[in-house]
Amino acid sequence: MEKFDRILEELKGIEQEAKGLVEERVEEFKNLGLSGTEIDLFSELSFCVLTANWSASGGIKAQKEIGPIGLAELSLEELSYALSKRGHRFPKKRAEFIVENRKLIGNLRELLYLPLEEARRFLVKEAKGIGWKEASHFLRNVGRLDVAILDRHILNILFKEGVLEEILKGWTERKYTSIEEIFKELSSKFRKMPGETDLYLWYLIKGKVEK
Repeated sequence: MEKFDRILEELKGIEQEAKGLVEERVEEFKNLGLSGTEIDLFSELSFCVLTANWSASGGIKAQKEIGPIGLAELSLEELSYALSKRGHRFPKKRAEFIVENRKLIGNLRELLYLPLEEARRFLVKEAKGIGWKEASHFLRNVGRLDVAILDRHILNILFKEGVLEEILKGWTERKYTSIEEIFKELSSKFRKMPGETDLYLWYLIKGKVEK
């Protein structure tokens, strides 16, 4: 049995029922990248900060309820309180990250046109609370489908299926991109872009397509 056979069989088993949801979400990502303002892009970057070590559903709810203007303009104390009220595990620290990242407003759109690795390196270096996974998450969510979001759920399923020999606990650029190449190989066999394959895997794991 080839290393991807079992996981490909599972993905193909849910492909048709998930297809409409995945395509709808991908359209949202592309529209945000094409038409979103700098404040909209900053809201999505903040969402990626919020979901780290929390949950996508919690991040979606907080992002929606606080709103793009709130994420861009609330004081540190107000934002920390808003996150605490919505049950975030680390409200003060995430509020600090978001407030500090406001310096990037006005420079986010240009990242959409940079080579992928250059854009990710910029985010990892300049944005607080953003590592290789979060940088990839942001870029995918604004329409760059050529990235993999290697979160623990995805790594666990790849490990369980024997695709990975171990689950790494920390990321360097070399480690991230080496596993991303494996993910891209899986995506190619599934005939999808990596950013789409991630959404199908989420549907496989959770029965829904988040972001």
